[in-house]
Amino acid sequence: MPVLDADLELLDRAIDLGRHGLGQVSPNPMVGAIIARDGRILGEGWHERYGGPHAEVNAIAAAGGEDADLRGATLYVSLEPCCHEGRQPPCTDAILRTGIRRVVVASDDPTTKASGRGLGILRDEGIEVLVADAEGPIGERARLENQAFRKHARTGRPWVLFKAAMSLDGKVATRSGDSQWISCEQSRSLVHRWRSEVDAVAVGIGTALTDDPRLTARMPGIEPHGRRIVFDSEARLPLTSQLVAEAPAIPLIVVVGRAASRSATEALELAGADVIVATGEHDMARVGDALDQLGALEEPVTSLLLEGGPQLAGAFLDAGEVDEARLFLAPLLIGGRTARDPLEGEGAEVIADALRAICMTHEQSGDDLLITARLKAW
Repeated sequence: MPVLDADLELLDRAIDLGRHGLGQVSPNPMVGAIIARDGRILGEGWHERYGGPHAEVNAIAAAGGEDADLRGATLYVSLEPCCHEGRQPPCTDAILRTGIRRVVVASDDPTTKASGRGLGILRDEGIEVLVADAEGPIGERARLENQAFRKHARTGRPWVLFKAAMSLDGKVATRSGDSQWISCEQSRSLVHRWRSEVDAVAVGIGTALTDDPRLTARMPGIEPHGRRIVFDSEARLPLTSQLVAEAPAIPLIVVVGRAASRSATEALELAGADVIVATGEHDMARVGDALDQLGALEEPVTSLLLEGGPQLAGAFLDAGEVDEARLFLAPLLIGGRTARDPLEGEGAEVIADALRAICMTHEQSGDDLLITARLKAW
C-alpha cells in the first residue's frame, strides 16, 4: 500500500509533536508519534524527557495502553523506532504487542545500533513498514529536527550553531572593543531561548575576560541549565568570574592547552570547573580535539551554541565545524579599520574555498534582521 497524502499530513503533525522535547531529551533525538485508524487519531505522544518513555510508548499509552484494541491501526513516527535496550526497553517490542499493522516513519536513525534494524524487525513480524517521502519535504523536516543527534551519531562531535550580532558593515565591536549592545532587546531574548535549547554554550577567553558573562538562559519559567564552555588555552579565566562563581551548580568546562599551568588548572578544578586539555598543532586542530572530547563525555555534548569571540569562531570555521549560522544585522554603521569582524582565523584563500550555505532564511527580530544560514546537512 503506498504512502497517502493523509499519511504525510499525520507525519507532519508527528514532527511538530517531537519538537515539544526540544532542550529536554538530549542526547536522545526528538521524536513524535501518532496512532490512527480509519482517519481517526487514537493517541499521540512525544519523547518528553531524557530517560523517560519514548514517543511510541507515550502514543500507545494515550490510545489506551497495550490492552487497548489497536488492531489494524497505523503508527506514524518522525524517527524509526528503536530496537535496542537503553534507559527504556525497545519500542519495537511495544509496537508488536499492540496489533498495529502498519508503521510509517519520516526519517532514519543513523546510529549503528539502529540504522534500519528496527524496521527490519517489524517487517519480519508481518507489519507493513514504509519510510515516507525520504527525499521530500517531510523527510527533510524530520532530519532537520534532529541535526544535533544525527551529527553526533555520525561523527561523535557536537552540532555547532554560530551566533553573532553585527552592524550593517559587518562589525561585532567598535575599535575600542565596545559591543554592548549591537543587537536589540528582542534579539537578545531570542538568544536566551537558544541557550535553553542546546547542551552547551561556548565562548573564547577574550569574551569571558571582557564581558564576564554568565552564559545562562535567563527566561521566565526556565531554570539555568546546560553547560558553559570557555576555550582558554592558558587557563586565564579568573576564579572571581561569574562563570566560576556559579560552578559546579551550573556546570562549567574550561578547555585549556598543554601550555596551561598546572596550578591554574588545579585552581579551576578546585573551584568547581571541569578542565579538558585539547591537543593539536594549531587552533583548528585543538578545536577538533576538544569537540571529540566533548562528544565522548559520559553525558555527551551533542549541540553547542558558539557565541564568540572572533578568534574562536574563526578557528571553528577553519576546522569545518560550523553547521549553522544565525546572524543578527543591526541598523548601525560602525566603521573603523580596527573594529572587530565576526570571524577571524585563517579563512578561505579564494572564494571557491569559502563555505557556502545550503539554504538561507531571514526574518525581522525587533529592529534587527535575523539571517539563518544552514551550512551542513546531517
